[in-house]
Amino acid sequence: MASMLDGCTPWPEEFVDRYWSVGLWRGNTLDNLLRGWALQYGPRTALVHQDTRLTYAALNRRVDRMAAGFRLRGLRPGQRVVVQLPNVPEFVVTAFALMRAGAVPVFCPLAHPAAGVAELVRVTQAVGYVAASDHPFFDHTALAADIAARWPFLRRVFTLEAPEDASPYGGLTTDPSGCQYGPLASVDAAPEPALVQSADQVAFFLLSDRGTERPPLVPRTHDDFACQALAAADLVALTEDDVCLVVPPAESPFALGTPGIVGTLSAGGTVVLAGTADPTECLPLVERERVTVTSVPAEVARAWLDAHAAVPADLSSLRLVQLDGAPADRATAEQVGAAWGCRPQQVFGMAEGVLLLTRPADPDGTALGTQGRPLSSDDQLRIVDADGGNVADGEPGELLARGPSTPRGYYREPEWNARSFTADGWFRTGRLARRTATGDLEVTGRLAERDAGDSSS
Repeated sequence: MASMLDGCTPWPEEFVDRYWSVGLWRGNTLDNLLRGWALQYGPRTALVHQDTRLTYAALNRRVDRMAAGFRLRGLRPGQRVVVQLPNVPEFVVTAFALMRAGAVPVFCPLAHPAAGVAELVRVTQAVGYVAASDHPFFDHTALAADIAARWPFLRRVFTLEAPEDASPYGGLTTDPSGCQYGPLASVDAAPEPALVQSADQVAFFLLSDRGTERPPLVPRTHDDFACQALAAADLVALTEDDVCLVVPPAESPFALGTPGIVGTLSAGGTVVLAGTADPTECLPLVERERVTVTSVPAEVARAWLDAHAAVPADLSSLRLVQLDGAPADRATAEQVGAAWGCRPQQVFGMAEGVLLLTRPADPDGTALGTQGRPLSSDDQLRIVDADGGNVADGEPGELLARGPSTPRGYYREPEWNARSFTADGWFRTGRLARRTATGDLEVTGRLAERDAGDSSS
């Protein structure tokens, strides 16, 4: 196994051998998987956003040209780039292009505070920042200028809209600190020969939902994320005929790979990107694009149910609605099934790769009232008491997890790692759960006292 990015914890060799031997890890990078999907599904529609429609072939071409553009702009394999974009095609293109260029995207929520963005740049020593220059939360360009003035490693800033002082020829402008700015559309060049990359390297970073001041970063490798997203697509039987509506935030693990964007593309389906979760936008999208699958938090589903009478969209195309939340929301799941005539699926997931799902064929008691079971038979779970001992079925305790999609540590966070991972690799989720008599899991709450802490590293 090649050495992972400095600051990351690799899986032990015995587990690597196991995941390879049973076919969970297959040694293909996410950007290379996209190449294969483009060959297989070329003329089919891959992405839809407002009036934009991209085929698989066109998506792959854009990724190729942007990846070459990033390399032309000086990005090198292993370097980190913070990506803070809305639900637009550029988010998908940028993510795959950075991976194809060998760089590592650091996905940042759009509403993440300015101080948090600056801290992400510092911790990862990001050399690049991709954002919307004009957004209600704050001025991303001004923020980037402030960060670049403090930390000299940030030297390239790309925005959806061209900066006011951008070169009229689409090139980069340079500020007094030496940081270069330009429109994302200018990151374009003739495709180059593909880089040889290893799938056991970090594909991207996700922001954990743990911590109150500076959440730790979760390194996800190509192997571990592909394992999860493709298995999730298989679990819900995605096909070329499926249309998946992705509501913000696109950079969440829920939207990216349960099955989400990556899982839908793996099956040849169509990804529809919604600008907001507002029912006045999303319900008409379901009708217009004949959406078959969507994944939303339970509170969003409730808002859609409440608004449906006033937004009389035809939702008969829906066959599956995934509900993300803990504890499981039985009442909302029942309403979704009754009102829209589709199967609700309870889901509990974390950026750290823990993923529980009910199955389409589960009886109502399980499908409506639990979060189901792990995605893979190699996902190991324990429920333990305060002393670390296993509790009996039906008794509450902390959920611990270990598996092919659960990393063994946070990025450059020794203090977080000491309290969040056991010596033998179990991830302490900080969630309370219990196992039912049927072997399904109910996630009932959070161990707030542990997650309230923060690392100062």
